[in-house]
Amino acid sequence: MSGTIFITGATAGIGAASARRFAAAGWKVIGTGRRRERLEALASELGPERLHPLVLDMRDVDAIGAAVAGLPAAFADVDVLLNNAGLAPPMEPQQEADLEASRQVIDTNITGLVAVTRALLPRIIKRKGAVLNLSSVAATYPYRGGAVYAGTKAFVRQFSLDLRCDMHGTGVRVTSIEPGMAETEFTIVRTGGDKAASDALYANMNPMTADDLADTLFWIATLPPHLNINTIELMPVSQSFAGFQIARNEQP
Repeated sequence: MSGTIFITGATAGIGAASARRFAAAGWKVIGTGRRRERLEALASELGPERLHPLVLDMRDVDAIGAAVAGLPAAFADVDVLLNNAGLAPPMEPQQEADLEASRQVIDTNITGLVAVTRALLPRIIKRKGAVLNLSSVAATYPYRGGAVYAGTKAFVRQFSLDLRCDMHGTGVRVTSIEPGMAETEFTIVRTGGDKAASDALYANMNPMTADDLADTLFWIATLPPHLNINTIELMPVSQSFAGFQIARNEQP
């Protein structure tokens, strides 16, 4: 099986790994991202017949619609949408958080995802394709400093479930993919470029990789068309569940 997949956030991490995984299997890939030089490098690596690069900011809803409407004929029949692009704000508690940073995350992770999905749904319905939405274990398990990011990922999960209801009878499959710790550029971006913080987070714990998740996404996309994975949660074996916090000796 092969087709055409539209991948948001294809310039690094899970998005770039997925572009390579699908292209290696003969798929055509439309890859979006804000960093033109990375998209051009990926297009050069995979070849113009395999990857169509789209420089796109997920916060620009008008640009999203124009980009989808202007897809070249060779890439116009989209079978699968991988909503991978996402941001996380710094991990300050909400009482200290920067509102503008939070808004950027909401606009990217929620508004942009909805806009891309809405723009592509007519094509995906026509092809009886699939929508793969990258959520997170943060959608289920809370942690200090994660309110906005986790809230957006909970939206992605619920959006996926309800979109599945809307797609009833169309043959379109919808999946919420909810990974735990995967070592990519995610933490470096979240900490403003602090590679040492990223290295410390993943040290000695054997995290998942972008390639691990790309393989999982490829498996979901290429299942027989009568099967739907509603949600899938993945963690490295070295990650599990934390206990509740208890504050002691606090003044009333």
